[in-house]
Amino acid sequence: MYYFLVFHSLLRWLVLISLLYAIYKAYTGYTTNRTFTARDNAARHWTATIAQTQMLLGIFLYTQSALIKYFWRNFSEAIHQQQITFFALIHISLMVIATVILTVGSGMAKRKETDKEKFKTMLIWFIIALIIIFIAVPWPFSPLANRPWLRAVF
Repeated sequence: MYYFLVFHSLLRWLVLISLLYAIYKAYTGYTTNRTFTARDNAARHWTATIAQTQMLLGIFLYTQSALIKYFWRNFSEAIHQQQITFFALIHISLMVIATVILTVGSGMAKRKETDKEKFKTMLIWFIIALIIIFIAVPWPFSPLANRPWLRAVF
Protein backbone atom coordinates (compact mmCIF):
# COMPACT_ATOMS: atom_id res chain seq x y z
CA MET A 1 0.00 0.00 0.00
CA TYR A 2 2.82 2.40 0.88
CA TYR A 3 4.33 1.96 -2.59
CA PHE A 4 1.06 3.14 -4.15
CA LEU A 5 1.27 6.23 -1.96
CA VAL A 6 4.87 6.82 -3.08
CA PHE A 7 3.81 6.45 -6.71
CA HIS A 8 0.88 8.83 -6.12
CA SER A 9 3.31 11.35 -4.63
CA LEU A 10 5.70 11.04 -7.58
CA LEU A 11 2.95 11.13 -10.18
CA ARG A 12 1.77 14.52 -8.88
CA TRP A 13 4.95 16.03 -10.30
CA LEU A 14 4.23 14.54 -13.70
CA VAL A 15 0.70 15.95 -13.52
CA LEU A 16 2.02 19.41 -12.66
CA ILE A 17 4.80 19.35 -15.27
CA SER A 18 2.46 18.18 -18.04
CA LEU A 19 -0.19 20.71 -17.01
CA LEU A 20 2.30 23.59 -16.95
CA TYR A 21 3.67 22.47 -20.33
CA ALA A 22 0.16 22.28 -21.83
CA ILE A 23 -0.68 25.73 -20.45
CA TYR A 24 2.55 27.11 -21.90
CA LYS A 25 1.74 25.55 -25.30
CA ALA A 26 -1.80 26.94 -25.17
CA TYR A 27 -0.62 30.42 -24.15
CA THR A 28 2.07 30.66 -26.82
CA GLY A 29 -0.24 29.21 -29.45
CA TYR A 30 -3.02 31.63 -28.56
CA THR A 31 -0.86 34.74 -28.36
CA THR A 32 1.12 34.03 -31.53
CA ASN A 33 -1.80 32.70 -33.63
CA ARG A 34 0.02 29.44 -34.29
CA THR A 35 -1.51 26.41 -35.92
CA PHE A 36 -2.75 23.78 -33.46
CA THR A 37 -0.25 21.02 -34.23
CA ALA A 38 -0.17 17.33 -33.43
CA ARG A 39 2.29 18.17 -30.64
CA ASP A 40 -0.19 20.63 -29.12
CA ASN A 41 -2.90 18.01 -29.35
CA ALA A 42 -0.62 15.44 -27.69
CA ALA A 43 0.08 17.87 -24.83
CA ARG A 44 -3.66 18.35 -24.39
CA HIS A 45 -4.41 14.64 -24.52
CA TRP A 46 -1.55 13.38 -22.33
CA THR A 47 -2.10 16.03 -19.68
CA ALA A 48 -5.69 14.90 -19.26
CA THR A 49 -4.70 11.22 -19.35
CA ILE A 50 -1.97 11.63 -16.71
CA ALA A 51 -4.36 13.56 -14.45
CA GLN A 52 -7.04 10.88 -14.86
CA THR A 53 -4.52 8.15 -14.01
CA GLN A 54 -3.50 10.10 -10.91
CA MET A 55 -7.15 10.46 -9.93
CA LEU A 56 -7.81 6.73 -10.29
CA LEU A 57 -4.78 5.95 -8.15
CA GLY A 58 -5.98 8.51 -5.61
CA ILE A 59 -9.45 6.97 -5.48
CA PHE A 60 -7.88 3.55 -4.90
CA LEU A 61 -5.78 4.97 -2.05
CA TYR A 62 -8.84 6.74 -0.64
CA THR A 63 -10.84 3.51 -0.48
CA GLN A 64 -7.97 1.62 1.18
CA SER A 65 -6.73 4.26 3.62
CA ALA A 66 -6.99 3.55 7.35
CA LEU A 67 -7.13 7.31 7.92
CA ILE A 68 -10.19 7.67 5.70
CA LYS A 69 -11.87 4.64 7.25
CA TYR A 70 -11.28 6.17 10.68
CA PHE A 71 -12.78 9.46 9.49
CA TRP A 72 -16.01 7.90 8.26
CA ARG A 73 -16.39 5.59 11.28
CA ASN A 74 -15.78 8.41 13.75
CA PHE A 75 -17.13 11.34 11.80
CA SER A 76 -18.24 13.51 14.74
CA GLU A 77 -14.77 13.34 16.31
CA ALA A 78 -12.66 13.24 13.16
CA ILE A 79 -14.28 16.24 11.49
CA HIS A 80 -12.54 18.41 14.09
CA GLN A 81 -9.10 17.07 13.17
CA GLN A 82 -7.82 19.33 10.43
CA GLN A 83 -5.40 16.99 8.62
CA ILE A 84 -7.83 14.07 8.59
CA THR A 85 -10.65 16.29 7.32
CA PHE A 86 -8.35 17.68 4.64
CA PHE A 87 -7.68 14.24 3.15
CA ALA A 88 -11.14 12.80 3.76
CA LEU A 89 -13.10 15.70 2.25
CA ILE A 90 -11.13 18.61 0.81
CA HIS A 91 -8.29 16.88 -1.06
CA ILE A 92 -10.43 14.22 -2.72
CA SER A 93 -13.25 16.63 -3.63
CA LEU A 94 -11.03 19.32 -5.12
CA MET A 95 -8.90 16.83 -7.03
CA VAL A 96 -11.93 15.14 -8.57
CA ILE A 97 -13.30 18.56 -9.53
CA ALA A 98 -9.94 19.60 -11.02
CA THR A 99 -9.71 16.38 -13.02
CA VAL A 100 -13.26 16.80 -14.32
CA ILE A 101 -12.49 20.40 -15.33
CA LEU A 102 -9.31 19.27 -17.05
CA THR A 103 -11.13 16.47 -18.87
CA VAL A 104 -14.02 18.71 -19.95
CA GLY A 105 -11.62 21.43 -21.09
CA SER A 106 -9.57 18.91 -23.04
CA GLY A 107 -12.67 17.55 -24.76
CA MET A 108 -14.00 21.01 -25.55
CA ALA A 109 -10.65 22.15 -26.96
CA LYS A 110 -10.49 19.07 -29.16
CA ARG A 111 -13.87 19.89 -30.71
CA LYS A 112 -13.34 23.60 -31.41
CA GLU A 113 -13.33 24.70 -35.02
CA THR A 114 -10.40 27.11 -35.14
CA ASP A 115 -6.89 26.79 -33.78
CA LYS A 116 -7.25 30.01 -31.79
CA GLU A 117 -10.41 28.67 -30.10
CA LYS A 118 -8.63 25.40 -29.29
CA PHE A 119 -5.74 27.20 -27.63
CA LYS A 120 -8.04 29.61 -25.76
CA THR A 121 -10.28 26.83 -24.45
CA MET A 122 -7.32 24.74 -23.37
CA LEU A 123 -5.69 27.73 -21.69
CA ILE A 124 -8.75 28.76 -19.67
CA TRP A 125 -9.85 25.30 -18.51
CA PHE A 126 -6.33 24.09 -17.73
CA ILE A 127 -5.49 27.21 -15.69
CA ILE A 128 -8.68 26.75 -13.64
CA ALA A 129 -7.73 23.11 -13.01
CA LEU A 130 -4.18 24.14 -12.06
CA ILE A 131 -5.42 26.65 -9.49
CA ILE A 132 -7.67 24.04 -7.89
CA ILE A 133 -4.83 21.51 -7.87
CA PHE A 134 -2.50 24.01 -6.19
CA ILE A 135 -5.08 24.51 -3.44
CA ALA A 136 -5.68 20.77 -2.96
CA VAL A 137 -2.09 19.46 -2.84
CA PRO A 138 -0.76 18.91 0.69
CA TRP A 139 2.36 21.03 0.19
CA PRO A 140 5.05 21.01 2.90
CA PHE A 141 4.09 24.61 3.76
CA SER A 142 0.32 24.08 3.78
CA PRO A 143 -1.48 25.02 7.01
CA LEU A 144 -4.25 22.46 6.32
CA ALA A 145 -2.17 19.31 5.86
CA ASN A 146 1.43 18.99 4.87
CA ARG A 147 3.48 16.23 3.34
CA PRO A 148 7.08 16.16 2.08
CA TRP A 149 8.02 17.25 -1.45
CA LEU A 150 8.86 13.61 -2.23
CA ARG A 151 8.06 10.49 -0.24
CA ALA A 152 10.90 8.10 0.46
CA VAL A 153 10.72 4.86 -1.51
CA PHE A 154 12.07 2.76 1.35
